This record gives sequence, C-alpha cells and structure tokens, in this order.
Amino acid sequence: MSIRLDHTIVPAKDKVASAEFFAEIFGLTVVQGHFAQVQINDHLTFAFADEPEAWGGPGLDPRVGQSHHYAFHVSDAEFDAIFSRVKDKGLPYGSDPFDHTNGRINKRRGGRGFYFEDPNGHLLEIMTVPETGT
Repeated sequence: MSIRLDHTIVPAKDKVASAEFFAEIFGLTVVQGHFAQVQINDHLTFAFADEPEAWGGPGLDPRVGQSHHYAFHVSDAEFDAIFSRVKDKGLPYGSDPFDHTNGRINKRRGGRGFYFEDPNGHLLEIMTVPETGT
C-alpha cells in the first residue's frame, strides 16, 4: 500500500469563512459539519476548525515558522483561474515564500508559481509542472 495524505486540519479563527475563502479561490465547495470541509481531490480533504493559531494571523512570518504552508501542483488552466481569482480579490501575492507580496510569479523548474496568504496567515503556494509527454 502506498502512503497518501487523506485529510488535514486547518486551524482558523472562523472555520466557515476560512473554508469559503479557500473554496472560492480554488473553485471548490464547502461541506459544513463539525468541520467546514473542502474536498481538494479524490484523496485529500481540508477540514477547517475553529482553532486559531497562537500567533493570531494574518501576517505570517515564515522565517520564524509561524505559519502553515500548503503547496498545490495544478494544471496551467487551473493556475490561470486561481491566479485570476487571487488578483480579482486584490490579494497580495509573490514569487517567493520570504517575499510573498512582491507582485511577481516565479518560473521554477520550467513551470509557474506564486504564494499568497489566507485570512489566517497560512501561506498557500500554487505551482504548475511542465508537461513531460508521458
């Protein structure tokens, strides 16, 4: 059996608002219950919980580890859609985790990528991977 992540708890000041923000940016839906859940794909769910972090986000400082970092590989079309929603909301974004408000995207490993914060100060990373032809 291969190991795969099934779900993770995402601490939030307001689980519903945080889940709705995430779902809107990623073009997904929220299922409410004990957790506000967002099904990322067939194998992964983010379960948002009303458990704010000690640092109180927003305003993460990845240099001192006061954030969660969630990174996603997406297709070029998904990247364009997510990037458009981030820009439409006027959210600061950037090309580097330590400079995630510089208004640029990166072009690492032949793909594109950027970082932005969610309302709780968690750092979200969106990246494409170049087609390999397989």
